[in-house]
Amino acid sequence: MGIAALSGSVVPIASADTYSDLLDAQAEQQASADREAELRSRLAGVNSELADKIVELDKLTNTTIPAAQDAVTKANDAAAQAQQEADALAARLAAAQKDKQTLEAEIAKTGEDYDDAHAAVAQMARDSMHGSNASDVMSVVTGSTSTKEFVNSMQTRDALSRTESNAASDAAVTLNTSMNRSERLAAIETTIAQLKVKADDAVATAQAAAADAKAKRDSLEALRVSGEAKRSELESLQDQLEDSAAKEAASQVLTQSRIDALNEQYAAEQAAAAQQPSSGEQGTTDPNVTPSVDVTPSTGGSTGGTTNAGTSTNTGGTTNNSSSSSGSSSSAGTSSSGQGTSNGDSGNAYAAGQCTWYAYNRRKEMGIGTPSYLGNGGEWWATAPSYGLRVDRTPQVGAALSFLPGQDGSDGTYGHVAVVEAVYSDGTFLISEMNWGGLYMMHSRVLTNSGQYWFVH
Repeated sequence: MGIAALSGSVVPIASADTYSDLLDAQAEQQASADREAELRSRLAGVNSELADKIVELDKLTNTTIPAAQDAVTKANDAAAQAQQEADALAARLAAAQKDKQTLEAEIAKTGEDYDDAHAAVAQMARDSMHGSNASDVMSVVTGSTSTKEFVNSMQTRDALSRTESNAASDAAVTLNTSMNRSERLAAIETTIAQLKVKADDAVATAQAAAADAKAKRDSLEALRVSGEAKRSELESLQDQLEDSAAKEAASQVLTQSRIDALNEQYAAEQAAAAQQPSSGEQGTTDPNVTPSVDVTPSTGGSTGGTTNAGTSTNTGGTTNNSSSSSGSSSSAGTSSSGQGTSNGDSGNAYAAGQCTWYAYNRRKEMGIGTPSYLGNGGEWWATAPSYGLRVDRTPQVGAALSFLPGQDGSDGTYGHVAVVEAVYSDGTFLISEMNWGGLYMMHSRVLTNSGQYWFVH
């Protein structure tokens, strides 16, 4: 349908879903434009070529890749639905073909004119009716020329109870819809022909949807490969940045790109692990047993991961269960020792995918030792001094930020822990964290240091 414009042309009316999608797309474009404008303002004075590289990586990480990931998700869903429909039609076609075979076998035994409905209702009467009314019912069955006549006769017999009459009536009507054998066979053959056409169309649709999903996955992987290359190039050019605001902007963009790569890597590893059989020691689900996971950024990665990179200022969000496997209690306090320690470090004993597990791995990647049993994320600040770690209110690159339970949206029971990635001249600092919205999910955000946080060095 459409509405006539003044010129006489017809303007199509967009559906509610299409209009909503259009508004969402416009909002995303505006958000992307605002983000780029804010980033370029922080890069004022930077060589234009270098500034463009930083902006390109930011747009790729925070706009293009998430959009491509969303397209992959939708394409995968469409392909799965199309395949389900194709399978359902194939099952219906197989059932119809089986019906045909069964009917052809019956025709071969007793001929095309055998009255299945009459015979079946008569058998029902012999099996179900008894007593003085049995002969009456049998005479009705054998004397009727059609199942419809039989039903009408049955319903007029005072000797039959209402229940018996209704049962016989229902059975007769159902059998009557089957027609005689030759008509039934023709009807089944027509159904099979129709189902074959529909099944072929469904298979073609499913194949096209699968091809579309693969193309989108390939495109997403190409984007991520491009992101790896852009990030590596930008890391090599960081020394050219002299302005502190520009350095901070670049470090945030690089961290978000790295987090996207790690999110993809973790998602791929989890998908691969889910396909492995879980039996005996090899399939343990003990949270104290940590799988071997390389936390260095992957090159290229695989498709299908979930991107959750992003930066906010002083926003807590909600973290999920951030517990570790166990922890040793200690009174709160501070230590004047240096950053990191090998004391108590017997490997990553924290529950895989949790914030504590990530913090241990990330600090190790940065060359900083972490005890294996500091407890839940909200306990690290209290247990760390007993292992010789310094705990204070000052952020430092590599330090673990131990959020108290409920602080900045952390779990109300377990708290949370993150790792400081960068400290800026204006008092803000950048953190990376895991279990932001789900196990293995990574995230980054910028916080303001106002003395309310405990940092484990």
